[in-house]
Amino acid sequence: MVRYIVWRIFGVVGVLVAISLITFALMHSIPGGPWDELKMPLSGVQRENMLRSYGLDRPLWEQYLRFIKNLVTFNLGYSFVHRSETVNEFFARAWPISAWLGTMTMLVAFPLGLFLGFIGAFRQNTWWDYAATTISLSGFVLPSFVLGVAAVVIFSIVLKWLPPGGWDGPKYWILPVFVNCLGPMGIIARYTRVALLEVLRADYVRTARAKGLSERRVRVRHVLRNALTPILAVAGPLVPVLITGSLFVESVFYIPGIGRYFAASVFQRDYPMIMATVMLFCALVGVVNLVTDILYMLVDPRIRLTR
Repeated sequence: MVRYIVWRIFGVVGVLVAISLITFALMHSIPGGPWDELKMPLSGVQRENMLRSYGLDRPLWEQYLRFIKNLVTFNLGYSFVHRSETVNEFFARAWPISAWLGTMTMLVAFPLGLFLGFIGAFRQNTWWDYAATTISLSGFVLPSFVLGVAAVVIFSIVLKWLPPGGWDGPKYWILPVFVNCLGPMGIIARYTRVALLEVLRADYVRTARAKGLSERRVRVRHVLRNALTPILAVAGPLVPVLITGSLFVESVFYIPGIGRYFAASVFQRDYPMIMATVMLFCALVGVVNLVTDILYMLVDPRIRLTR
């Protein structure tokens, strides 16, 4: 297993290098620059000074090598927009908020999704199944920004139960977590139902029942364990998506996380912020995929990790 993990780490590093090169090339291929959208345009001398201070007057290959050097040393420099703090300081302030929002979302969405999937599979073609399917499809199909606006109107403006936005305490977390968890909950519920139904029709499940095992033992020992592998394959990639922030949810509820600022950095051509956010997300995806592959082996002994 150690050898497999080492090779996977090398693979993740190679993917990160490729993604950084592609992202860097795409950023600089877009017409315009970081200070083109200012209300008061810079003069020629001011623009040259700004380019020189951030190293943007150098050739692109030199800028990219400088970024790689800064990335290896975890020193990503100053943001073009948030000039009073470095990118490291900004992430230290904003990412914990996005990670906490994503963690609470997972703690709500994953159990609810599994519960709805279990109901849909073990009560197939009953009104329980239809209700669970309706709830999961609604959460999966409806856009988060539509749900966010609707939640603010209903619970904040009409009923006046919860604050419409901010991040100042537990009562401010309820609406964002509720809106943010509906999509992942629907995905988990649908895949859980499909995985369980597939296992329930398997020959070894019929054999276990024919041997006289109780229905509870059949479901726990033979059905749930064998259905966990496809469920992990879906749940794993959701983790980095959730803990790196949601663009729409953080924007609707005015949450100071990296998801909301990432959208602004794209429009404002804030190159250090764009590169840092993309690399963080891709690194988390690589780590989570590696952990998921290891969990496959723990859940299903038939799976072996090879190079």
